[in-house]
Amino acid sequence: MSDISKVIELLEETVSDASQGLGEELFHAVSKLTPMVNVELLIRDEEGRTLLTWRDDELYGPGWHFPGGVLRFKETFAQRIETVARLELGSTVSHAEHPDQVRASMNETRDIRGHFVSLLFYCQLTSPLDDNRKATNAEPQKGQWAWHTQKPDNLLPVQDRQFGYIFED
Repeated sequence: MSDISKVIELLEETVSDASQGLGEELFHAVSKLTPMVNVELLIRDEEGRTLLTWRDDELYGPGWHFPGGVLRFKETFAQRIETVARLELGSTVSHAEHPDQVRASMNETRDIRGHFVSLLFYCQLTSPLDDNRKATNAEPQKGQWAWHTQKPDNLLPVQDRQFGYIFED
């Protein structure tokens, strides 16, 4: 058996159900080998404000971000959108079957999580947002959400490059 076959066998033994995620270490390794596909939720209210969530991770740092997440193995777009709405907003949404925009982004200086294909879905809230997650001051915390009338200065740069134009509508 070749070395690569042994590695593949070990990975298959280690990851019992890839649809539940790979775990951070393996996810980072895979993201160095292939682009990641993720969904992003564009949610606007009747006042035209855009809903963003606050992220803060070791690779991209702190900033506002469109709610979104990486597709899991054998997960549909609808399932990932529903999961993102529940986990990031404490809410439910309706959405089109197909994405409204497709964008690719590459970070030339990074291999881990350095290449994404992002599918932007226009969504409508179908239940109230979790008010316990609402950002209430100038220093938002990881996982909080807020409505924005314009592009915030601290929109994550990767999001600005992909979707900053949305605030120009």
